Amino acid sequence: MDSSLNAARRAADLRRVAEETVDVLVVGLGATGAGAALDAASRGLTVAAIDAHDLAFGTSRWSSKMIHGGLRYLAKGQLDVAHESAVERGILLTRTAPHLVKASPYLLPLTPDVPASQAALVMTGYRLGDALRAAARTPRRALPGPARLRAGRALELAPVLRREGLRGGLLSWDGRLVDDARLVVALARTAAWCGARILTRCRALRLSYGRAEVRDELTGSTLTVRARAIVNATGVWAGGLAPSVRLRPSRGTHLVLRPGSLPGLRGGLHVPLPGSSNRFALVLPQADGRVYVGLTDEPVDGPIPDVPEAPESDITALLEVLNSVLEAPLTRDDVAGAFAGLRPLLEAEGRTADLSRRHAVLDEDGVVTVVGGKLTTYRRMAEDAVDRAVALRSLNAGPSVTASLPLVGARGPMARDGSVPARLVARYGAEAADVWRLAGRHPEHDGLLAELMWAVRHEGALDEDDLLDRRTRIGLVPEDRAAALPLARAALHAG
Repeated sequence: MDSSLNAARRAADLRRVAEETVDVLVVGLGATGAGAALDAASRGLTVAAIDAHDLAFGTSRWSSKMIHGGLRYLAKGQLDVAHESAVERGILLTRTAPHLVKASPYLLPLTPDVPASQAALVMTGYRLGDALRAAARTPRRALPGPARLRAGRALELAPVLRREGLRGGLLSWDGRLVDDARLVVALARTAAWCGARILTRCRALRLSYGRAEVRDELTGSTLTVRARAIVNATGVWAGGLAPSVRLRPSRGTHLVLRPGSLPGLRGGLHVPLPGSSNRFALVLPQADGRVYVGLTDEPVDGPIPDVPEAPESDITALLEVLNSVLEAPLTRDDVAGAFAGLRPLLEAEGRTADLSRRHAVLDEDGVVTVVGGKLTTYRRMAEDAVDRAVALRSLNAGPSVTASLPLVGARGPMARDGSVPARLVARYGAEAADVWRLAGRHPEHDGLLAELMWAVRHEGALDEDDLLDRRTRIGLVPEDRAAALPLARAALHAG
């Protein structure tokens, strides 16, 4: 089957969905929804998956891009959540998306603000995390172990650190995505390859037993989608389609620092938050020279916005934490952009930072809703949701196969001989050579126009926002977005 998503396929799939009864309708095309579409389609079920906006429009594009092993949950005694995270991290690193997920080093600087007792506690946690890696059967070659470094070695990895009082650093490793939105695109395209009909700009108005009222946001027309089972995977918006679901969203903000703001940084940083022994701000260098800094954790009340805004208070707080370990403090002018995402946490007592990242699968009136969880465990969440749908409606399907199913881009040889830019290999995997061949026709644009054209032809991008804000992340910096806008329009015109 063909994994390409584009406007022509959307129109054809929309016509068919209006005429058929599918086994499973998935609502929401973030990581969990796209994962559910893939899980169901790879079991041989007929699947339609819809989203009111675009692939990865919501929370799935606003993460820290971390694929982590659950150390934080281990510290809280949530052994099942920690083990599940470690297992899912290993699956992504070694089987399903090794082109998108890589091991990445993180340094916790041992400054005067980190007493020896806290350093010992953190290192014990890192070693327990490595034991989780072993229990999840993730090989050491895929994820190295922790180490304590002397001050000189710590400065080699992070020369921006304040030298006065620096005793060294604690080195740990975890999984990192090159781009969380690209993971969702790969999931959706793999689901399409398995036969799923992937439909963006289709808003679910109402869900009920065996049917959904849907509006095509491009034309305004409405249609009824008939399905034997429905999975609501709309994240923070789940309560709008399933009123019994109670969520307590939490806002996480990240800064986007300009290239050159932290020169020489060769890995990520864990910066301890004041007053906490096991919570850290993250400093995450990107391949394009930008650096992301996060992450706040603030409860959000009231209506859920389509695109959350990063408040100035979060930006100030993150700069203060980061500057506590830097030799040369950064200013507001070093911040090129910022983004915020909302985590769909299950409602419970206590601070949002302390709420469990366990997911829940609920069913009501024939609709299965999956909520909670985190990006790392999207596959398990999707599997559990489809399992419930299959059982609820006695669908003829076998067990999930997604733990061993490579995503688009993970299948086939990777161009690692220098014939294709490493940046493209990291983002497209085995398809990088095809993207680069498009670039050969437009050498004056250094491959960017080719990436945008590829997104229109094969990744379901329908407008400028899809191209700049989700297929690429150029839109995170407003001036970069403005500069790339003519190329986005050219790519849409080329079709």
